[in-house]
Amino acid sequence: MPTVAFHTLGCKVNHYETEAIWQLFKQEGYEKVEYEQTSDVYVINTCTVTNTGDKKSRQVIRRAIRKNPDAVICVTGCYAQTSPAEIMAIPGVDIVVGTQDRTKMIGYIEQFKKEREPINGVGNIMKSRVYEELDVPAFTDRTRASLKIQEGCNNFCTFCIIPWARGLMRSRDPKDVIKQATQLVEAGYKEIVLTGIHTGGYGEDLKDYSLARLLEDLEQVDGLKRIRISSIEASQLTDEVIEVIDRSEKVVRHLHIPLQSGSNTVLKRMRRKYTMEFFAERLDRLKEVLPGLAVTSDVIVGFPGETEEEFQETFDFIAKHKFSELHVFPYSKRTGTPAARMDDQIDEEVKNERVHRLIELSNQLAKEYASQFEGEVLEVIPEERDKENPESGLYIGYTDNYLKVKVKATDEMIGKIVKVKIAKAGYPYNEGEFVRVVDDAEIKQAVNG
Repeated sequence: MPTVAFHTLGCKVNHYETEAIWQLFKQEGYEKVEYEQTSDVYVINTCTVTNTGDKKSRQVIRRAIRKNPDAVICVTGCYAQTSPAEIMAIPGVDIVVGTQDRTKMIGYIEQFKKEREPINGVGNIMKSRVYEELDVPAFTDRTRASLKIQEGCNNFCTFCIIPWARGLMRSRDPKDVIKQATQLVEAGYKEIVLTGIHTGGYGEDLKDYSLARLLEDLEQVDGLKRIRISSIEASQLTDEVIEVIDRSEKVVRHLHIPLQSGSNTVLKRMRRKYTMEFFAERLDRLKEVLPGLAVTSDVIVGFPGETEEEFQETFDFIAKHKFSELHVFPYSKRTGTPAARMDDQIDEEVKNERVHRLIELSNQLAKEYASQFEGEVLEVIPEERDKENPESGLYIGYTDNYLKVKVKATDEMIGKIVKVKIAKAGYPYNEGEFVRVVDDAEIKQAVNG
């Protein structure tokens, strides 16, 4: 039996796609081994969102070549798409495939074994207009299943390389989305995370179909308990989408809405397509409809030209609107983007000082948000044992509104919905008291059967 080993860098979409590529290998009779082991084939799924992503990707590729010089080395993903020549130049790389045509990988491997000539299978992603269907019936390692619904982005923010790595926006066929959601529920998943490169843009390229319609259709999937949207832009939170979320029993009380900056002048330089006034109005509308909603966000600190005043605007906006948690990134130059060529790049020390101020604010807001739920009984899906204290019998899982909870549980409860009382709110973890397992249809059937 031939073996294959995978290494994934970067985002959730890459992890999803590695699982999809594994399905292709599995159908061809491959056995999966750990990346640290010797394998016949190594697949490296690369990231290019930052210059560091490129560098890490190269390190991981070289590690595989050293591990087994006779193996077939396949490189795919975003860095492969934007810089195939750079990767082909690494001695020992055999096959390069970008962010499309992944289904051709196995064929390329067979071809390479015969001809022993390196293969560059990277095409022009900007010409791609059709979503590449990659199915994942189950995941090897999670209790939350990702479901990829779209690909690409049309926004071209000045700091971002991703449209060049992923192409323009294209949505997955609704029938395929529903089919895969059903498969995932049949495989035992209670929660599905809708994911993509610009997830909230789903349906913008479809006739008579939209994200709101998709959410309504997913609502009908039997046995699915939670739908989480991995990320959505403020502009995509239309009244229609908000109404659907309001009516829904399954869409969770948690939205990740990327802010990037809380200053209109910075947003303009970033070429983001909203103002702070608009963003604030959407947040107010959401919180009216969904009391207790958790809003998490991404912020870039120290974007070229960011003044102390502009940073303060961002800080104040976040404090005022009480985001429940932030991912804070110091701006880093991405070669090939307009922002990397801008004058007045911010000094690293200034960036780091601002990052720390925002992280402190985020920690404080996260504690404040969690404290509202102290004493309440919420539903948690345990995901894994507490690795820090493996003997404690504690498990870690998330509530629908994205509180991370430690609770006494058992292995049988992993992936199931459990009622938990928030005994002590905190951050990053809340302490929970186990109340009961929510009746599972399977358990009910067994009892009534």
